[in-house]
Amino acid sequence: MSKLNTPDNHVAANGDRPPENGDRQRTDFVLEKFFPYRVRVFYTDVTNALSEVYQRDYGMMPAEWRTMAILGAASGGLQATEIVARSSMDKVVVSRAVKRMEERGFLMREANSADGRSFLLQLSDEGRAVYEDLAPKLLAVERKMLQGLGEEEISDFLAVAQRIRNNLANSSEENGS
Repeated sequence: MSKLNTPDNHVAANGDRPPENGDRQRTDFVLEKFFPYRVRVFYTDVTNALSEVYQRDYGMMPAEWRTMAILGAASGGLQATEIVARSSMDKVVVSRAVKRMEERGFLMREANSADGRSFLLQLSDEGRAVYEDLAPKLLAVERKMLQGLGEEEISDFLAVAQRIRNNLANSSEENGS
């Protein structure tokens, strides 16, 4: 495992000293205590733990694994726009992942009979074999991550995360975004 980021152990860049320029107003902002920063550090640690497996075993990047996981769970082919929607990745990131996976023989592209302007993407036999090899390994990493946590703790964590997402969605709607 890679070394975990530890925002709680960092000292503020200025050592909590007031700014040298006396005219500036001091702020109580401390990056290491800032919730969005802490979530980003958490996300990085989780992603690194998983990527150690798929990068080591298959040289895949996170976007490629996410694309593979979405296609692996799908009952049929998907349009790239569906992968974007399900993954929360940018369409350019998905496009690059699809291109690299296609070059490596992990996925196939076929004409979409329902919409002649688009393609359906699905895992090739080789891509399916990679998915079937990686999925149990990544589930083992997940079990290690959640070790010592009860079902209620995990459920509470996910509920809090969803409430925060709802707050953000409501905030965006109120701001006309």
